[in-house]
Amino acid sequence: MIEANVHQQLHAFLRAQGDTQWPHHLTVARLVARALRMGGNALLQAGAPAGDHGHYRISYLASALIWPGPVILVAPLETQQRLLQVEIPRLQAWLGLSKAIWQGDRWPQANFEGLLLTTPDAWLADRLFDTDAFPPQIPTIIDGIDDLETWTRQQLQVDLGPADWRSLALVYPAARDRIRDAQVQLTHRLFQHPTNPYDCYLLDAEEQVLLQDLYWDLQQMGSDYHSQLLALDPNRHPALPVLPDLVHVATRLPPIWQRFWHQLQQTNAMAWVTLHRDQGQFSLHCAPLQVAPALTPIWPQQPVILISGAIDLEPEAATYCQRLGLPAMTTVKFSPDRQREQIYLYLPEGLPTPNTREFQPALLHELHKLLTLQATTQGIAVLLIGDLPLKAQIGSQLAAEFGSRVQVEKTCLESNGILVTGWEFWRQQQRVFPAPHLMAIATLPIPSLEHPLVAARVSDYKRQRQDWFRLYLLPTALTDLQRAITPMRESQGIVALLDSRVVRRTYGQQVLTALSPFARINYLDPDLFPNGDRPERGRFI
Repeated sequence: MIEANVHQQLHAFLRAQGDTQWPHHLTVARLVARALRMGGNALLQAGAPAGDHGHYRISYLASALIWPGPVILVAPLETQQRLLQVEIPRLQAWLGLSKAIWQGDRWPQANFEGLLLTTPDAWLADRLFDTDAFPPQIPTIIDGIDDLETWTRQQLQVDLGPADWRSLALVYPAARDRIRDAQVQLTHRLFQHPTNPYDCYLLDAEEQVLLQDLYWDLQQMGSDYHSQLLALDPNRHPALPVLPDLVHVATRLPPIWQRFWHQLQQTNAMAWVTLHRDQGQFSLHCAPLQVAPALTPIWPQQPVILISGAIDLEPEAATYCQRLGLPAMTTVKFSPDRQREQIYLYLPEGLPTPNTREFQPALLHELHKLLTLQATTQGIAVLLIGDLPLKAQIGSQLAAEFGSRVQVEKTCLESNGILVTGWEFWRQQQRVFPAPHLMAIATLPIPSLEHPLVAARVSDYKRQRQDWFRLYLLPTALTDLQRAITPMRESQGIVALLDSRVVRRTYGQQVLTALSPFARINYLDPDLFPNGDRPERGRFI
């Protein structure tokens, strides 16, 4: 069977390469090979985010290359480039295979039996909108499903900018004044919203009514014009273009507007606006609150092997599967290597909780102690602060003391630089930095209810009488936390978690489970920051 063949050849390859960085290669390879042979579905949590070098990728690649039939591999472009330049050539050379490899956004030819690499955007667009770019029932490996929910929502999101209002007026020249009036009324209402750090706001009921009224007026105007055109006698008006073309123009909205109004009318929709205050303009957005209804129909179209870093604390990944509308499938979760991936966790007790006025001075005091001790150690320090105003304030206060070493969300750092960053910037840019020796986390990355889009999703869970914290906020926080500290496992560095809710709230144990394996450090002294050494003291968890 293919499982035995893959096991044997991959085992020989790993021994020849001296690859001992990840202990689960053979298990993953057998699981993927079995799923390919049986045409079944599987979800594998590899325990390391897909954004790093992803040592686990050798495992599924070996199975996909040895498998005699076609396979689709869905992965971001940066992952594809590494696979094409490094992993696939050395595997093919060792295995002595010449399986065809193709990179593109559609199926190359009817009889293709090779490995096709495509992006999540291309694959999801085909499956969600039926573009026939990829045939059904081709085994599909999706690498990096940590971001699958985000990718899907981005595909389904519809955005309308100032240029789209102009295109609408071109299609309906007789309604130009009506369109302009609606745009002016919306602008007036939207700019009355009080400023917030995110510069986005949910559309309220009256604002949605303004849009709906415009839609129905344009529909009625198109219908009236349609009737007038049909009443014309082409024999008496020989200069008229072909009648069906005129009717088509008169009654058809621009495609982007059609998609927006269709999305807006769905019960599972949230609509919001981004304000460009300096320009006096706005952009409208609409996306589904839950992606499961859109994804559920696509899973039976082909066998899927879903590979992630860490998406759920439980091996069954029940919460994740519910959010993505996944069917029953084989699920396996691999634990981090205690010897190679352990971090040192500084978790001080007695700090004020983040929602108190005492928190910022206490946080600054702890950061000052950490950075003073870290100053003699080569390597960067990363300070993760999710709250936007707090991030700016802490950045300026630390820069006043530590000078140009401190940079707020910049990629150019000194060798012992201090990066003050939010979670999104760090998630997108962390692979361009060397592994930090110190990472200080001000607060858990629990999505803020002050963010309008977070509030909308929480309200949706409440309407369904579901546990919005357990099903949405906490899983999101744990996933972001695990991804953020991945470089620290490489350096076996120190993570300072300065959010006292970890020791005061019942969900704190789940946070500690997500951070495991670690050695807990209860105090700070200079011995914790030697040049390249690590403290021997600490309580192992």
